[in-house]
Amino acid sequence: MSQPKIPTYILSGFLGSGKTTVLLKMLSDFKSRGLKPGIVLNELGQVNVEGHMFKGEKMLEMLDGCICCTIQDDLREELQFFLQEENAVDILLIEGTGVANPKEILEALTDPRLRDGFETQSIISLADASKFLEYQSIFSSSREIREMLNEQITSATLILLNKMDLVNEKTKDKIYKKLRKQLKAEVEIIETVYGDVELDELLKKRMSTVAVSLSKETGNAGYSHHEHEDHHHEHPFKAFKIEDFPAVERIRFEKWLKKLPESVLRGKGMVSLASPSGLYQFQFASKEVEMERMEDQNCRTCLILIGYNMPIEEIRVSFQQEVLQTVSI
Repeated sequence: MSQPKIPTYILSGFLGSGKTTVLLKMLSDFKSRGLKPGIVLNELGQVNVEGHMFKGEKMLEMLDGCICCTIQDDLREELQFFLQEENAVDILLIEGTGVANPKEILEALTDPRLRDGFETQSIISLADASKFLEYQSIFSSSREIREMLNEQITSATLILLNKMDLVNEKTKDKIYKKLRKQLKAEVEIIETVYGDVELDELLKKRMSTVAVSLSKETGNAGYSHHEHEDHHHEHPFKAFKIEDFPAVERIRFEKWLKKLPESVLRGKGMVSLASPSGLYQFQFASKEVEMERMEDQNCRTCLILIGYNMPIEEIRVSFQQEVLQTVSI
């Protein structure tokens, strides 16, 4: 008797849209229902600074690449892990990087070796309502950002319009007009604040089996596999890492983050603060900084910035001069 397929959900969304917040809420809800979840986490950088949030989970980390292009073959291999009896899970969540194209994750899941093991239920894409119009505008964003957002939105079977507490009615109306032009009529939009949404809404099966195959997709245009490979040979989205630096002054550090070039879209990591002293995890998105003291005070300091065509050397020098106040080497 063959094993039932593992229900699989792809969590998509641009940098800083709130994917990890939603993922953590889903995991908590699964446990309250006695379900065993599996997770695949993907980061552009060499370190997953949020890994400590998922201690004890059955998790695969795929680092230093984007699932949808540079490590897509690795994803096919790694997913075999969950097909082994000792690693059995009731449900699988795949969180791509903020610049991943969900269609390419789907393509990996349709590999003949995996097709009988996993069944994609839904592609849940988050959109940051507070930045949506800015990212869609030809005047305030790059072509790369607009294309990436379009891929994530048109691939979705469910849209979570997050951070709705930060927009007014007029902005909301403009967002909906743009979304409805991009989305198929049947795609539902759920408004959220801090990614708070009922688990049953997220778990609805919103994808037919035929939609999993890229070759049978109709409607929204996307890259063919060959075109996608060409497009990503020079992927403009990159992660830049600084690690093992001494304690910093919080005000100076936050001021530096907020002054970073517009091409820096997201920042996260672990910093040691001089006052109040200790190791803190930080998140930086939409020019806002959040910090939380870490339980584990023995981690190495690490700063990861994600963006497109970033002036990396300029950023490194400014970090040394303005945050560490040391002479650049």
